Formats: sequence, structure tokens, C-alpha cells
Amino acid sequence: MTEDNGRGNLDWRLHHDALGGLVLTDALGRAHPVAEVVRAFPLSMPRRGVSIVDVGGKELAWIEDLDELPAAVRQVIEEQLAEREFVPVIRRVLWVSAVVEPSEWEVETDRGRTRFLLNNEDDVHPLDECSALITDAHGVRYLIPDTRQLDAASRRRLERFL
Repeated sequence: MTEDNGRGNLDWRLHHDALGGLVLTDALGRAHPVAEVVRAFPLSMPRRGVSIVDVGGKELAWIEDLDELPAAVRQVIEEQLAEREFVPVIRRVLWVSAVVEPSEWEVETDRGRTRFLLNNEDDVHPLDECSALITDAHGVRYLIPDTRQLDAASRRRLERFL
């Protein structure tokens, strides 16, 4: 079965198995358990370049543009991506412990207030001239989409790391 995406037909379909796992059925009717749905460019182009891979790491499908998918398929894929991705957005940098490493940070995010440990300043990655990605000591990533939107005190605390 194919689904019309408004620009032609998909030669695969997605559904959940009895245990809730995601399964991709290809054009030949073969069912492939899906291990993950991943974005190729999660920060710079989150709506473009999405891959569906099986448990062995083999790519089952490549999606050029999420917005070109049928609504039902897009919803399933977006749900999978939301489960996989956890990147809180920093709204304010409330406190940074010291100039020595490691440093403890207290921030306000879109998910609430939190503290984390930053191993070293190399864990603050500028993405472009106005955005940054911070990776804490446990590998949790925090996004600052636009440093210009932060309050003056937050920008001051952050500037030595950028």
C-alpha cells in the first residue's frame, strides 16, 4: 500500500506493532522493525533530511522534507523524533560558579530551572554568530537559539565561553 504525499506516492508505510514498536513496511510488503528516526541536520535544518533506520543501522527510508509527507505519516515521525530528542532551550543564564573548570551552571530553560556541570569551555559550541549549543558533563545538550534574545546579565555570563 502506498500513501499519496501530494508530490507522488510513498513506497513504504509506517505502523506500530502489537508491542508499540514502529515498523516500516516496504513496497514489497516486507516489514522492518525501526530502531530510530534521526535528523541529519537537527539544528540547522530540522524539517529536512530525516532518516529511518533499522535495528542493524541500515537506512530504510530517507525523507527529504517532513512537510511533504502525508499528515498521518508526518505525525508518527515527529512523535518518534520528540521521544529521541531532548534539547532544552536556555532562556536565562542565572549563575556560573567560577572561571575555573569544571564550572557549575544554573539556567532557566523552556522546561524549567536546572543546574548542570560544564567540564570545560570547549563544551560550549557556537553554531553560528547568534546561537550556541552547550553540552553538560552528562551529555545533555542545551540550545541557545539566539544569544541576542538573552537578558544582559545572561549574555555577560555567557560571553567568556563563546
